[in-house]
Amino acid sequence: MTFRTVVVGAGLFLLLTVGLSGAQAAPAPNQMPATVTVPQEAQPGPDFNAEAATNAYLAQIPSAATARSNAYFEGGYWLILWDFLYGVAISLLLLNLRWSGKMRDWAERITHFKFLQTMLYWGQYLVLTYVLGFPLAVYEGFFREHQYGLATQTFGAWMGDEGKAILLNVLLGGIAIAILFAIVRRLQKTWWLWGAVASLVIMVFGILIGPVFVQPIFNTPKKLNDPKITTPILSLARANGIPVHDIYEIDASKQTNRMSANVSGFANTMRITLNDNLIRRGSPEEIQAVMGHEMGHYVLNHIPNSIQFFLIVIVTMFALLRWALAWALARWGEKWQISGMGDPAILPLVTLVASLFFFTLTPVMNTFIRTQEHEADMYGVNASRQPDGMAQAAIHLGEYRKMSPTPMEEFIFFDHPSGRNRIYRAMQWKGENSQLFAQATISAMPGMPGPMPMPGQAATEKTVKN
Repeated sequence: MTFRTVVVGAGLFLLLTVGLSGAQAAPAPNQMPATVTVPQEAQPGPDFNAEAATNAYLAQIPSAATARSNAYFEGGYWLILWDFLYGVAISLLLLNLRWSGKMRDWAERITHFKFLQTMLYWGQYLVLTYVLGFPLAVYEGFFREHQYGLATQTFGAWMGDEGKAILLNVLLGGIAIAILFAIVRRLQKTWWLWGAVASLVIMVFGILIGPVFVQPIFNTPKKLNDPKITTPILSLARANGIPVHDIYEIDASKQTNRMSANVSGFANTMRITLNDNLIRRGSPEEIQAVMGHEMGHYVLNHIPNSIQFFLIVIVTMFALLRWALAWALARWGEKWQISGMGDPAILPLVTLVASLFFFTLTPVMNTFIRTQEHEADMYGVNASRQPDGMAQAAIHLGEYRKMSPTPMEEFIFFDHPSGRNRIYRAMQWKGENSQLFAQATISAMPGMPGPMPMPGQAATEKTVKN
């Protein structure tokens, strides 16, 4: 496979031209509340009720915004299916038309070194599958995001990021794939076990280098020097045993309206990062609640726990690959011109089996991640003491997440707790810790010492700029 320079280039140029002409209009408004207030039902007091407080927060969201976010998120259910079926179709196309075998043959003509042959095959495979999947990718990643007012990029800027991602995957992905195929060729009986271990090591390496070397390719990180924001966060980090000294900001607003933050990396690469949307749109209470959540992932060892979980998942997948590939090659290997397990031309078949495995595992994967997110929520509200900030964050996330799904929807499709559940848990915490807010109210009375720094701010009605 090559770039098919004339045909593909012309097609991409046409799409680029159409996309640029359609991207000049301002993105549709997200229709969320211009202000987020702490409703009367969420004020602390002897009659405080978590369910009533939750409903009051949800009532602040206009019905049009609810319908919009529901439509966006429910459309994602179908995209999971279409992404899977589209990927299956591409894999079967590469196998049955013997394109995969031809890509391997071309790589073998270029070099006799197996490692380089695999990398050359991977570069061809990656570009061809991207071109074949481009119609769905451009709809899902660009046009749909603009349709719902979540994206800020022009088509040209979006394609620029896509190009960076492809080049990065050609290089790093090529090395990773070449290592895995070298293991398969050398360890023909136990390749599936050692391949799983190597895949996990590669995943951990990606987590390690991501914040320092990968993220700056797409966004510019800079130290955040606003003490109004950094002082509470660093204090929260120190109080929870997180060894960081600086807070970073990234310019995510050049791509999206979404708000996010993370505590990422290992050892010397670990850092706290906020995107500029969160800084611009979030209240101090909301930012502290979000950072408490992100710190919860670190303190609760969610990264090591996830590594253990994914080791089980990956070993299971490789065991399935061992059986499925052997069975498929016995039936169709000659037709597909695949010589054996160590032949790079088998990659579309590997992708097919792996996609089927992870598609079936969707509810399991989502439940594992959702459980960790719930744990981080509870840690975050305990650490920050900002239940109203947590509720405000859930409302902002409701711009692209369904707030009140059915239990079955949440089980299958949600990798985070629903907005309703997140607000309810925050309000439940507020009700069970009412003495903190009562103390804050007393301290705010004339002649008394100043208010408590965190929950005291939630004791009186306030308006938060969105």
